[in-house]
Order: sequence, then C-alpha cells, then structure tokens
Amino acid sequence: MWVLLSRIHNPLWIRVKNLLKFFIFLGTGVGILYLVYLNQSEAYLEECLQKNIPAEDCSLLEKVLADFASANYWWILMVWLAFNLSNWSRAMRWKLLLKPLGYTPRILNLFMSIIIGYFANLGLPRMGEVLRAATIQQYEKIPLENAMGTIVTDRIMDVICILLITGLAVLLEFDTFLNFTNDYVDLSGKLNASFLLLALGIIGIIGFIILRQFLVSEKWKNHPLVIKVKSFVVGFKSGILSVSKLENPGWFLFHTFNIWLMYFTMTYFCFFAFAPTAQLAPVVGLVVFVFGSWGIVIPSPGGMGTYHFLAQTALMMYGVSGEDGFSWANISFFSIQIGANVFLGLLSLLILPFYNRQYSKSII
Repeated sequence: MWVLLSRIHNPLWIRVKNLLKFFIFLGTGVGILYLVYLNQSEAYLEECLQKNIPAEDCSLLEKVLADFASANYWWILMVWLAFNLSNWSRAMRWKLLLKPLGYTPRILNLFMSIIIGYFANLGLPRMGEVLRAATIQQYEKIPLENAMGTIVTDRIMDVICILLITGLAVLLEFDTFLNFTNDYVDLSGKLNASFLLLALGIIGIIGFIILRQFLVSEKWKNHPLVIKVKSFVVGFKSGILSVSKLENPGWFLFHTFNIWLMYFTMTYFCFFAFAPTAQLAPVVGLVVFVFGSWGIVIPSPGGMGTYHFLAQTALMMYGVSGEDGFSWANISFFSIQIGANVFLGLLSLLILPFYNRQYSKSII
C-alpha cells in the first residue's frame, strides 16, 4: 500500500502520509503497552484479593507511579552517563568509517546527529537513520548516499553484536532458557514460519534480479532515474566497504565493544535504581538486556510495549513478580527512551545550528 501511496508527490499528502505512519506506529506501541498493563493489572488485582487487600487499594498504575517516586535517581544519572558514553563511542566509530571516504567531520556533529536519530525513532521507527544521515549531510556536506552506506555498516555491526550477545546469554543461562521455552513457547508453527521465510527469500531474489536487469538495460541506462539510482548505489556501496579500509581497526573494535558494554551497563545500573531488582546478579542483567534489546528492534516507537513485555518476561524468569517487572520496565524505558532521548534530542536540535555557524567542512 505504501508503495502506491509513495507515488503521490503532493507536499500536503506527503505530510499527511508521514503523520498517518506516525499514528500507526505510535498506536501499535501504545496498544501493546496497554495490553501488557491490562494483563498485569488483572494479575496484580488477583494477588491482592488472595491477600485480602481491598480492590480499591490495588491499582497497578498507582503502584508504578509510587515506584517511580521511590526510584534511586543517582543510579538513573549513571544510566544516562553510560548512555552518553555508548553514543560517544558510536560517534567515534562512525568517524572511523567516514575517514577512508575522505571526510573528517567534527565528533560533536556526529554525536548530536546520532542523538537526533534516536529522537526521530520515537516518532517513526527507522526514520532515525535517514534523519541522522541528512543531519550530517547538512552540517558536514557529506553526500547522503555515503553517509547512509556507513550507517548501514554501523547497523550491520549492531546486528552481529546482538546475535553474539544473545548467543552468550543462551550459553550462560541455557537451562533457564530451556525451562522457559518448555513452559511458554509453542513450536508447532515452525514449519509454516520456515515456509514463509523461504517464500520471502525467493521473492527477494527475484526482485533483485529484475532490478539488476533494469539497471543494466541498454534501453534504460541513460534514463535520469536509472542514473540517479546507480549513483546512489555506488555511493552506498562505498560507505559499506569503508569498513575494509579502516586505518585503525583496533579502535573500531574497541568502540564497538564499548557501545554494547555501555548498553549492558545501562540495564544493570537500572537494577540498582529499583529495590526489587537491586540484588539481581550481572548475568540476569545480561538476559534482561538481551530480551529488552530485541523488544527495541521490533518496530514501535523506541520499543514501546514490546520492550516492556520482553523485559518483564525476562525478569519473571528470575523470580521478580509481574507487577515489579512492569514497574522496572517503565522506569528503564522512560528514563532512557523518553528522559535521555527526548531531552538530548531537543537539546541537539537547538545546539547544532549555533555550533556550526562559522564552521567549514573538513575534507582530506
């Protein structure tokens, strides 16, 4: 449907379409969050009744608000520090990827572009990568296709890292995962899922072959659209291949490691901000971090709803009650996604124009 709608170039319609996308993704996130809340609210009420506590004294919303009020905000500040350190390493890693292409952008421009990208993802999932590239293009005059290519490399590294960390978590907590899988996961649909993935793969290959034939066709090779697509592909490819031309691969690996170490640290520090999770071991932090990371990967604003569900589920595997897990997930989510991303995103939007008033891009 979106392919057909994208052919309409009226500026008003484009704004309406983007607004519609925003509400669809926001509605999805809020809907999932609300379902998680309803499910946990019912369980909380049932637990209260078993303890002979009146129903009017068992509001999950009031509990979550009270848990927020009682949180240790010094640890939340430590979470924000780890958040900024991870993004500083991401900016340094991005700078390493851009240097082989002949660009030496200022690190603060890269850092604020990344923060703005996170901020945009709260509205439209995956829009942040495009806005991140557009921001660095505006202030550093780096071609959009080159910037996007390096961002794709950046994201490929993230995919590799999250798969490795997931594997590490499964290896360390295999018995816990196995028991959880046996209790809650139904694998009866495995064949259908495999067939669907195979069908999508075949469709993707056919589509790629058709596109390639179109681009190399003598009939269409001089068409402005084909020329533009080819130019973008060349720049995009250069950005991706920049990882093979790194001058300092050791620093690239260091910053990659630090990004994900700080991500884990954010989860573990947040444990200490909330009394029911303050005594949990680092390995539990690793598992909750892995579950929460996959919740953020699922397209919803910042992982709203999906993060709550998966983080709460991981905590329940280690004996944390559902209502306490829900409170912790909200403290973690709103401290990072809303507190850090919104505050720093807006601050970056305000600072960038002033920071670059008299700046000329630097190209080697």
